[in-house]
Order: sequence, then structure tokens, then C-alpha cells
Amino acid sequence: MDTDPLSLTLSALADPTRRAILARLSRGEATVNELAAPFDMSLPAVSKHLKVLEKAKLISRGRSAQWRPCRLEPEPLQAVDGWLDDYRMLWENRLDRLETYLAEIQKDRGEKGNNTP
Repeated sequence: MDTDPLSLTLSALADPTRRAILARLSRGEATVNELAAPFDMSLPAVSKHLKVLEKAKLISRGRSAQWRPCRLEPEPLQAVDGWLDDYRMLWENRLDRLETYLAEIQKDRGEKGNNTP
């Protein structure tokens, strides 16, 4: 069964190791050894993470002589950002309404406090 691209992206982002790999790649290309260096795991384990990221199209691997540098591919992250944008607007509207409500409550408390003998 094929999984939609957004689900693949979100699934890949669910793991903190993969997010750390993407954060490193946001600074530029890196080899598997360079990506594996900060982690206490085997190269095959790091390679499995890279395969998940590659399947989600979050990274690509080039070929330069005998090494295959990994690079970040931003398009899937842009799709996630677009999907989240609707929810961002929803929460901003809710927070704006909450702010208005709290201001009204504070105003009412202030008026009641000034009218007491």
C-alpha cells in the first residue's frame, strides 16, 4: 500500500535521531560517517534512519568519487508547513478570542473593585 507523502514525512520526523540528522544537514552536505558521529549507534543503524529519510524524500544522496554525500531536500518540509498553516491560523484565532475574553474579565473586575464602598 502506498502511503501519501505527508504521512511519510510526518512518520520520518517522528524520530528524534532523524530530526537531528536533518538539523545537521540543514548546515550542508555530510557523509554517513559525519552524520553518525554524534550518535551512539552503529553505521547500519544510521543507514536505516537515512533510508527512512530518503523514502520520505527528505534527503537525497549524491555521488562524488567514492563517497555519497547526503543533502537535505526542503520540499517535503514545505508541504508540512503548508498543512500546518491552517492549524496555525485556527490556534491564533482561538488565542485572540481568549485574549479578548480575559481582557473583558479584567475590565469587569476592575469596575467592580472601584464601586465598592
